[in-house]
Amino acid sequence: MSELNSQSLGKVGVLFGGRSAERDVSVMSGNGVLAALKSKGVDAHAFDPAERSMAELATEKFDRVFIALHGRYGEDGSLQGVLEQLNIPYTGSGVMASAIAMDKIFTKRIWQTHGLSTPKYAVLTPQTQLRTVPDDLGLPLIIKPPHEGSTIGITKVRGYSEMSEAYALAAQFDDVVLAEEFIEGRELTVAVLGQGEQAYALPIIEIVAPDGNYDYQNKYFTDDTRYLCPAPLDPALTQQIQEMAVDAYRALDCEGWARLDVLLRKSDNRPFLLEINTSPGMTGHSLVPMAAKATGMSYEDLCMEILKTARLKIRTEVK
Repeated sequence: MSELNSQSLGKVGVLFGGRSAERDVSVMSGNGVLAALKSKGVDAHAFDPAERSMAELATEKFDRVFIALHGRYGEDGSLQGVLEQLNIPYTGSGVMASAIAMDKIFTKRIWQTHGLSTPKYAVLTPQTQLRTVPDDLGLPLIIKPPHEGSTIGITKVRGYSEMSEAYALAAQFDDVVLAEEFIEGRELTVAVLGQGEQAYALPIIEIVAPDGNYDYQNKYFTDDTRYLCPAPLDPALTQQIQEMAVDAYRALDCEGWARLDVLLRKSDNRPFLLEINTSPGMTGHSLVPMAAKATGMSYEDLCMEILKTARLKIRTEVK
């Protein structure tokens, strides 16, 4: 993108930080995006919704904003609704797609209606007989809060006696809790860019974490996890997984960008969709920039590509 085009984007707000459990990661993402846009000549400014009000966001008169918030209040449709009301074009998915994608349970329900493969699951409430859940899903199984990311509140349950503690941990973050079949196999992630029929997948990344434990620490703060990009997969299987990721993205009506996590079952090489992130990390350890780099796209160019897609998603009534 030329310098003139960079300037024509106008005054740009980079929204990061926020009040979610993923605030620290969002700060890292936002600082990276802010520096990248400035390096391209964009008139970019930081804005932290945890420290400044939506009234201040309106008075800044941004021509568009880059959302680098993760989790609640930034990735869940609530901020997207505010931006629609303020008439500020924004990056990423719209209100409905963001809200659904943030809820792992509703996401799975929609994927199932589209015939897309996702692990079996159960919704847990305070009334659920926890000891019966492994009878249906098997052991080990995964317990997680359906509205959190970055492996926050997640437990791998290996025995009946661990169910109560795992449920209590996840219930600290959500009113309902998701129990999910454990898929033993390879951990993959697929970034998708674009909108509608123009949406496309970037190269698949395989994540090889120490002892198979891709937790919060190994995601963001250590260099012990290995990332294989492109993932060493058969070409036909690569195409199948990329097409499944794009279908899953379109099924939720996502746009701009997202990252989908996929498990490849060891026993039969069958892929299972795990979840989707509509405002993925942009830190030094993040995976979307890594996948883009494999195609020859720099971090800075990726930020510009995403920023160019900023728009309002709700059509204004014509009178």
